[in-house]
Amino acid sequence: MKFATREDIAAPIEKVFAAVSDFDGFERAALRRGAEVSRTDAMATPGAGMQWKAHFEFRNRARQADLTLRDFDPPNGIGLFALVGGIEAEMRIDLLPLSRQRTRMDLSIELKPTTIPARLMLQSVKLARGNLSKRLAKRVADFADTIEARHNPGMS
Repeated sequence: MKFATREDIAAPIEKVFAAVSDFDGFERAALRRGAEVSRTDAMATPGAGMQWKAHFEFRNRARQADLTLRDFDPPNGIGLFALVGGIEAEMRIDLLPLSRQRTRMDLSIELKPTTIPARLMLQSVKLARGNLSKRLAKRVADFADTIEARHNPGMS
């Protein structure tokens, strides 16, 4: 099952890439939401091979996620792989400069079940696909607005 969304952002590609690769910021955001997140690699600089373990509650059950940064291509994009409870998730963020001050961000997430319970869970997700797609698009639009506000402080 695949989800995808696209957003045009009024900021240079370098600024957008800095925001999508702010891994420390994403760790802090997950911690604020109650997840336990820890880095499991020893890399000093961001790059392919970074890894995290996360523990969180979803649908009243404790879950564990293993995340790996597979692709790190500044300023063009990143690729993440996650294994969460029998579901393999591949997330790709591609950036394309439309002009010096405008960037297109394409985000895609592909979910693949590896177990029968995961396959059943994805079946229920398919029923809510439209709603989930709208929520993803809203989150990405909010993220784009945040990037624009940081880049153009007087605009908001």
